[in-house]
Amino acid sequence: MKQNIKLKVKSSFAKNMKAGYPLITEDAIMNMKDVKEEGAIIELFDDQQRFLGKGYYGKQNKGRGWILSRNQNETFDVSFFEQKLKTAIEHRTSLFQDERTTAFRLFNGEGDGIGGFTIDYYDGYYVISWYSEGVYQFKNEVIQALSNLVDVKGLYEKKRFASQGTYMEDEDFISGEKAPEPLLVKENDINFAVYLNDGAMVGIFLDQRDVRKTIRNKYSKGKNVLNTFSYTGAFSVAAALGGAVKTTSVDLANRSKSKTIEQFSVNGIDFEAQDIIVEDVFHYFKYAVRKELKFDLVILDPPSFARSKKHTFSAGKDYTDLLMQAIAITEKNGIIVASTNCSTFGMTKFKGFIEKAFKQTGGKYKIREEFSLPKDFKTIEEFKEGDYLKVVFIEKQA
Repeated sequence: MKQNIKLKVKSSFAKNMKAGYPLITEDAIMNMKDVKEEGAIIELFDDQQRFLGKGYYGKQNKGRGWILSRNQNETFDVSFFEQKLKTAIEHRTSLFQDERTTAFRLFNGEGDGIGGFTIDYYDGYYVISWYSEGVYQFKNEVIQALSNLVDVKGLYEKKRFASQGTYMEDEDFISGEKAPEPLLVKENDINFAVYLNDGAMVGIFLDQRDVRKTIRNKYSKGKNVLNTFSYTGAFSVAAALGGAVKTTSVDLANRSKSKTIEQFSVNGIDFEAQDIIVEDVFHYFKYAVRKELKFDLVILDPPSFARSKKHTFSAGKDYTDLLMQAIAITEKNGIIVASTNCSTFGMTKFKGFIEKAFKQTGGKYKIREEFSLPKDFKTIEEFKEGDYLKVVFIEKQA
């Protein structure tokens, strides 16, 4: 039985924690040096010795752990995790029953009551992503709780924290039967090829489900579409299925081409009728301007931070410039889908980037639609950083 370590919370942070803020940061604690071990159980008290919460210690980005309970007598055993997972599964009942969608998020960390790990569902297979060594100490309890509640065909894990040793083949696979490679899953009747044992990313970002559906159903028919930072081409596939005349997918990663070809192929789309380009997106923008190329629909979904030989991109600093380059190659009355998963700013600031980009290019625009995370990516009001996705459909007006 682990000993509980008592931590003193600085008065300037206590009010937030009392109100439900779940993340424990180093600057919030007076005696953080008392904690020596990842996974240690910690109890938090204010300067008046009033109990604020109980959780665990685990280094995750700027965080140093998560509050999991407001009950001082809580035990973080299998039944604790089982109750949280049971509630999460009930929240996704409609997705489990939807035959058109067989991949979604089952458990979304602090949004479902336990910060530090997520669980994704892929047609009977489950993938747990661990974000700190601290939460990884509860691996057995989490797996047992999951197995008590659902029929797990096969189980995989992703260690999203720095661990000792080299990455071994098959390290992601835990138990059950191995998924076929690729495993074909569905999302709103679109097929996607995923690889559950292929490093941190499996081939599709599940948080863009609603956006892909909207692109397919409302914005693609008869359009010439540019998909930048295209990864495996999921947006391009949605656009092609929505009746796009042509899609152009641009990504710097060499493997993006074969992956995008595969995604087109599993949907019965002739990939040779599409353009799939391995190139720095910023180089491509210059090429498009030089060749006077214009697109009806331009999709911008860059990583929060990226570095190539000639460019460093930071969403917080450089998104306005990225938008300005996109505006230059968008047809009048065309649509720009501006997306970011950067958690350091909210939708208001993001809209400020859009306003600034159009002001500097002398153009007018209209916001047609906005999206944040889909319902399976559950968030809580007390932790706004958890609601990281911001997507805006912008019409470039004549």
